[in-house]
Amino acid sequence: MSAMNRPRAWARTGMLFAATMMVVNGLFQLFEGIAGVAKDDIYVGTPDYVVKLNTTTWGWIHIILGVAVALTGLALFSGADWARGIAMFLVAIQAISNFFFIPYYPLWALVIIALDIFVIWALATAPATRDEFRE
Repeated sequence: MSAMNRPRAWARTGMLFAATMMVVNGLFQLFEGIAGVAKDDIYVGTPDYVVKLNTTTWGWIHIILGVAVALTGLALFSGADWARGIAMFLVAIQAISNFFFIPYYPLWALVIIALDIFVIWALATAPATRDEFRE
């Protein structure tokens, strides 16, 4: 591999990793949401936090985002051009929602935020079109 193709290879691999992580993170968010809806007292929050939502509400937020992120991640595997912009938007929303979820599960929320940042970088640096992605 020439030095000129090395960044493209990293971006291409990053795009595949981003799509995979979106599916996995979406499923994690879905299961996290189901846990919040099914058993309302599974999450323990802090009493003086800015965002005061009950855990059932957080559960529904995670379910909706999880399904949307996972489905968009699957669309990225097909190389759909529309999926990249929507994916970046959904992952950014997922990172923001996990920022507000930090009081409930701090370490897990921070891990998801870090993965979301990498996914956004990978999507932003990947080849622009389906044809370039297959080169």
